Amino acid sequence: MKKIRVLIAKPGLDGHDRGAKVVARALRDRGFEVVYTGLHQTPEQIAAAAVQEGVDAVGLSILSGSHLTLVPRVLEQLRERGGEDIPVFVGGIIPAEDIQTLKEAGVMEVFTPGSPTSRIADAIISTVAGE
Repeated sequence: MKKIRVLIAKPGLDGHDRGAKVVARALRDRGFEVVYTGLHQTPEQIAAAAVQEGVDAVGLSILSGSHLTLVPRVLEQLRERGGEDIPVFVGGIIPAEDIQTLKEAGVMEVFTPGSPTSRIADAIISTVAGE
């Protein structure tokens, strides 16, 4: 099986990236190829990087409460750039009542604090590899 390439990004003004780095490291340890974009990325920058890097999935880490604004914008930007087939997953502080809204918008899965990194990796593998 080819290595799965995942882009991990921190959209918006949220300055806390420990969780994103933990997930990035765990995915690397599982054999994924990880592109980490760093802090303060715009939806446009994230989508452009995802398409340019030819990633198999995008992970967004959001703790700022702006998930209902930023996530749909990333999905829209991916569509505009021909990346509508790239699955997007979200992690961070996401209220339970917003999870279904994000999934209806097109998010593959939402991982809240305490989600095992193995569950995140397995969800990406099953989505990307169709297992």
